[in-house]
Amino acid sequence: MRNLGKVTKSMNFLAYDALKQNTHLFNGTIKENSFSISLVIDRADSFLPLIKGKIEDTPMGSILFLSYSLFPSSAFFLGFWTVVSLLLCLFFGLNSEKYVYSALSFGFALFNYGFAWAHFRRKIKLSQAVFHEILETKKTE
Repeated sequence: MRNLGKVTKSMNFLAYDALKQNTHLFNGTIKENSFSISLVIDRADSFLPLIKGKIEDTPMGSILFLSYSLFPSSAFFLGFWTVVSLLLCLFFGLNSEKYVYSALSFGFALFNYGFAWAHFRRKIKLSQAVFHEILETKKTE
């Protein structure tokens, strides 16, 4: 946790200073046995994963549990547009009997979800690579 704290900056995203040059790799919060971090970026990215981790001590060492999720606002908008697209699909298919529009709405819902999932997975791999590099670097010091 101490080593992760060295490369993580606790940020107030509303402060002007948060926009200045950052020498840390992650932004987030670190507690005694858990953390919530994300990669430092220089422009907006809706698919950046929020990495939540928990460390548990065992007799043989420690276990690190990680989970990756979209930021709440990104998850909300993905869910919102998926639901809107599916409701339009139902409206056009059942009420208006415009099956082409219904199929287009359904296709958009699938495309939107698939696009978000693919880019989120790509960003997870990038975040994992940086995180694992930090773990490997700290292990040799």
